[in-house]
Amino acid sequence: MIEFHDVHKTYRVAGRDIPALHPTQLTVPRGQVFGLIGHSGAGKSTLLRLINRLEQPSGGRVIVDGEEVTAFGATQLRRLRQQVGMIFQHFNLLASRTVADNVALPLRLAGELPGRAIDERVASLLARVGLADHARKYPAQLSGGQKQRVGIARALATQPKVLLCDEATSALDPQTTASVLQLLAEINRELNLTIVLITHEMDVIRRVCDQVAVMDAGRIVEQGAVADVFLHPRHPTTKRFVQETEQVDEHEQHDNFAHVPGRIVRLTFQGEATYAPLLGHVARETGVDYSILAGRIDRIKDTPYGQMTLAISGGDLDAAFARFAAADVHMEVLR
Repeated sequence: MIEFHDVHKTYRVAGRDIPALHPTQLTVPRGQVFGLIGHSGAGKSTLLRLINRLEQPSGGRVIVDGEEVTAFGATQLRRLRQQVGMIFQHFNLLASRTVADNVALPLRLAGELPGRAIDERVASLLARVGLADHARKYPAQLSGGQKQRVGIARALATQPKVLLCDEATSALDPQTTASVLQLLAEINRELNLTIVLITHEMDVIRRVCDQVAVMDAGRIVEQGAVADVFLHPRHPTTKRFVQETEQVDEHEQHDNFAHVPGRIVRLTFQGEATYAPLLGHVARETGVDYSILAGRIDRIKDTPYGQMTLAISGGDLDAAFARFAAADVHMEVLR
């Protein structure tokens, strides 16, 4: 749905060229939720705004649904922005308009539907985001989560092909964040809508995204399926995000295990293997003893996963390790 070919962006500040995005290659598959994660200043907002040309690239080609949008004139850009909805971190609702009027605004600006058809679509969208009873209220009467749901309804008003989410949950509390992410996942699934979202929280990526690109200093430093990137991070920036999510300091953890005898390994399970009684089977078959030093079971979008750090000693260690490999469990030897 979206392609970047050597796209880059440089700002001119106080007589100096400041690169915000270095030449970038990127492909966002149709119908997927694609996450961009990075710390402040990593370039993710710049990249997002290049998709609908809110930012003009300094060079390269941006292609959306087969059309090169970097070559678009004003009329074509207007049409593009009707096809690419956007929701914002701080909602950007008009305080003097009701909820219904905020959602109807892009339809009235487009001028392509009669009033009755607009009213019907607005009512349908508000029902879709769970705000059917709030149409006559004003933004000041809503909670943060409700305001963001209005923003989502407004972004869907023109029936776009792509939805861009600019830190859409960072102003919300954890419970409200979970409900908004669930709503985005339902919209993606039911409408087959391509969603690109940016965040600085790996947990947001884990809950809703299919693929992720990790950004650092204007570059994509790691990219792939969320399960691969989340469970087996390679770049230091990605590792920091994962450790922040799991509230683990790897160096501190290694120090704590210094007195523990045996080989220390980290096992990663995915899918149904997460719930299989593998450790008991391996212990009985190979005679090894193990103690669980750390672990968690959770989900990456719809897929269960588990990670355990074990100290293993005694018995036939090589046979135990081979048994883990045969069960399609990823094993990393930490010591």
